[in-house]
Amino acid sequence: MKIIPAIDIIDGKCVRLTKGDYNTKKIYNENPLEVAKAFEANGISYLHLVDLDGAKSKHIVNHKILESISTHTHLKVDFGGGLKTEKDIKIAFECGATQITGGSVAVKNPAIFKNWLKQYGSEKIILGADCKNRKIATTGWLESTKVDVIDFIQQYELDGISQVICTDIAKDGMLQGTSNELYKEIMSKTNVKLIASGGVSSIKDLVQLKQLGCYGAIIGKAIYEGKIEMKELSNLIES
Repeated sequence: MKIIPAIDIIDGKCVRLTKGDYNTKKIYNENPLEVAKAFEANGISYLHLVDLDGAKSKHIVNHKILESISTHTHLKVDFGGGLKTEKDIKIAFECGATQITGGSVAVKNPAIFKNWLKQYGSEKIILGADCKNRKIATTGWLESTKVDVIDFIQQYELDGISQVICTDIAKDGMLQGTSNELYKEIMSKTNVKLIASGGVSSIKDLVQLKQLGCYGAIIGKAIYEGKIEMKELSNLIES
């Protein structure tokens, strides 16, 4: 299972939110590159980088942070947040993203997202399926839809998507465990490579996700709050 730490960016700083609420912003480091280098120094190979300013602004904002991390580390960076146009995705890849995650655009402009999938391939394009009470949420989780998360993933699987990041917003930043029942359902009803996100609070949660068969797990606040030590990840890391 891929162990994928997350760096969320607001105003060029490494932050975390609780349940996606921008009013709960907590700054952990003013230098995201420093954080990325620390991950790499501890054997991490992957990074989930989220442009929260971009998600809110509906266009890429913090691409210079992406460029800095991609230039000064060997981390394989999955980048998301604010990618809405051909120009946005071009900037992301030019700045060093290994993959991009599209969430809001896949809901609001499926034609563009499907074109990206066709143009760049399923290894480069990840579907972001962020949900609350099973319903897909968009625009940095500020807007809700009536689209069921399973239906959403199944439809895009037919279009060729192979990797999905699913975040249960109610769990995000809460450090109270992950949505294992939802993840089990997704894996039983689709064949996608599922990357679980939201609620990881301990190594035990990661072990459970691995036992469920998740392709990857994204970890945020648990690392920043010291609930999981870097050395604890060593046996789970896939290089």
